[in-house]
Amino acid sequence: METRKLEKLGIETSLLGFGCMRFPTTPEGGIDEAEAEKMMDKAIAAGVNYIDTAYPYHGGASEPFVGKVLKKYDRNSFYLATKLPVWKVEAIEDVDTVFCEQLSRLQTEYIDFYLMHALNKERFDRMVEIGCIERLEQLKAEGKIRYLGFSFHDDYETFERILNHRDWDFCQIQLNYMDAEEQAGLKGYKLAESKGVPMVIMEPIKGGSLAAFAEDITGRFRNLDPEASVASFALRWVGSLPNVKVILSGMSTMEQVEDNLKTFGSFRPLSEKESHEIDEIVTLINSRVQNGCTGCNYCMPCPAGVNIPGNFKVWNTYHMYQNYGMVKGRWEKELGEAAQAKNCVKCGKCEQVCPQKLSIREHLEKVQADMDKKEFVLQR
Repeated sequence: METRKLEKLGIETSLLGFGCMRFPTTPEGGIDEAEAEKMMDKAIAAGVNYIDTAYPYHGGASEPFVGKVLKKYDRNSFYLATKLPVWKVEAIEDVDTVFCEQLSRLQTEYIDFYLMHALNKERFDRMVEIGCIERLEQLKAEGKIRYLGFSFHDDYETFERILNHRDWDFCQIQLNYMDAEEQAGLKGYKLAESKGVPMVIMEPIKGGSLAAFAEDITGRFRNLDPEASVASFALRWVGSLPNVKVILSGMSTMEQVEDNLKTFGSFRPLSEKESHEIDEIVTLINSRVQNGCTGCNYCMPCPAGVNIPGNFKVWNTYHMYQNYGMVKGRWEKELGEAAQAKNCVKCGKCEQVCPQKLSIREHLEKVQADMDKKEFVLQR
C-alpha cells in the first residue's frame, strides 16, 4: 500500500483513504452493514489506515456504523477523520454538544483528523464570529483532537483567506483532472504546498463521472494500459501531486475496493505520456459543451417556471461525459417535470437579458429533445 509522510505532523498515512459516505445500501435505504464491514476489513487488511466519515453521512448512520466496525481494531492502528457540521453550530456551546455526540457515536476518546465541514465564506465568517476555532483549539490542547483542519467548497479567494487565518494541520479540497480550475483547484493546492499544509483530496473521480465514458474516451485509456480501470487514471493523476497525502474514495462495492487496492498497492505516478493524453482528453470533453451558459441567472425567474441555467448545466454535462447516468438524478428529480425545458412558452424575455446573447429558446428545444432521446446511456 502506497503511503505518504506528513512531515508537518510526523506521521505516515495510506495514500488511499476509505471514504464512508457511499456505503452499499439495503433496499430500505440503510447501510448494508454486512457488506460494508467486509469492504472496510479488506481495505484495512491491505494497509488502508485513514478512515473518513462525517456527521451527516448516510443520514447520520455512518459514524455509528464506522465506530462499531473500528472497535475491533487497535486504536493506534488507524487514523479516524470526521467533521464538525458547522451549519448546526449556532452558539459556541453547540461545538461541545456535537463533538461529544460524535465521540459517543464513534466509540472513541479522541478524533485524529477533525475538520470544519464544507466551509465557504459565509460559514467561515460565522464560525470566526462565535469563536468556534478557538474552542476547537482548546479541544486539541486537551488531546481530544489530534489534528485540526477544514474541508472546503467555495472559490479560490475564500480558500486563500481561510488557509491564511491560522496554522492549519491539514486541509481537504475537491480536486480532479476535470476540476483543476474549480473551487480551490490546482492554484489552492500550490498555495497549501507552499505553506507546508498537507492535503487530503475528495472527489478524485468526480462522484464517479471519471470512471465511465463513451467508447472513444474509454478506448484512449485502454490504449495507455489495457489492464487498468478508467478510474485508476483519475486517482493516479491526483496521487502524482507530492503534497497530496490522502486520496479519499467513497467506495460502494467490493469491486471498487479491489480496484482501488490494485491501484494503490503498486502505485505509479502518471508518466509524461499519460499526463499528455489526459490533458488531451480534458480538452476533448470540454469541447463537447453545447452552449456558453455561465449560470449568471440574469434570465431568471422564467415566467413559465423553467430553470434555464439548470437545464443548460444538465445538457452540457450530459454531452461532455456522454453518460445519462451522470445527470439522471439532476434531470429527473432536482429539476423535475415542472422546471424542464419542455415548459418553455417561447416568450423570449430570457434572450433580452442574456449577457451571452444565447439563443435560449432554440437551445431549450434541443435540451428537451436530447434528454428525451437518452442517446448516451452507459453502465456505471
